[in-house]
Amino acid sequence: MRPRALLLLLLLTAAGCAQPPAHRVDARAAGTEPRLPPVVDHVPTRDPVVFLTYDDGAERDPRFVDTIRDLRLPVTLFLTDRVAGPGYGHFARLRAVGASLQNHTLDHTALRGLPYAGQRAEICGQQRKLHARFGARPRLLRPPYGAHDRTTRRAAADCGVTTIALWRALATDTGLRYTRAPHRLRPGDIVSVTPDDADTTAVVDRTRHVLREVAAAGLRVGRLEDYL
Repeated sequence: MRPRALLLLLLLTAAGCAQPPAHRVDARAAGTEPRLPPVVDHVPTRDPVVFLTYDDGAERDPRFVDTIRDLRLPVTLFLTDRVAGPGYGHFARLRAVGASLQNHTLDHTALRGLPYAGQRAEICGQQRKLHARFGARPRLLRPPYGAHDRTTRRAAADCGVTTIALWRALATDTGLRYTRAPHRLRPGDIVSVTPDDADTTAVVDRTRHVLREVAAAGLRVGRLEDYL
């Protein structure tokens, strides 16, 4: 091979080796962003299950622990540090009998409209609190009042949240109230058993009332985290 041709071949080979592997893609150059958590109030499933969820952490009724244990209810609790913080021992007992503990922010501040830094502080702050107390980082977030925007989803993703969980049915003293049609329980519905301020029924009584409606619909309670 002629010297000039050999030199050209060597240059081309070196240039080829300097290229990054084909499977490596710079996300910024590609114009993409990390996947944002989906916002759900219902889980598509054919299983005859609904999901019972509770907010804030204000409930201290010791009968609730007994109810969760005796009925083996796989409930999900969304905790706010400002409310639940003084009683984390109570929630450790609930966790020990099968309850899942998830994120409801530090101070129960309405997130929608807040700047990214404020939303991240509320979400990541509670992630750290729950991890420090229970040794696990929540995967689910319920924004206070259900209020959220795209910034909430960005901040949640950056804090390690994989799903924003709202609700399609809300338990009240007079029965279930639905956020949208159909106005009946169906498989995959997320139910919030936390009362409005006007409700007075104890959490155990509300839970048993909801369970009767669940059974009447031919459904059972599933573990939300297993479906998300």
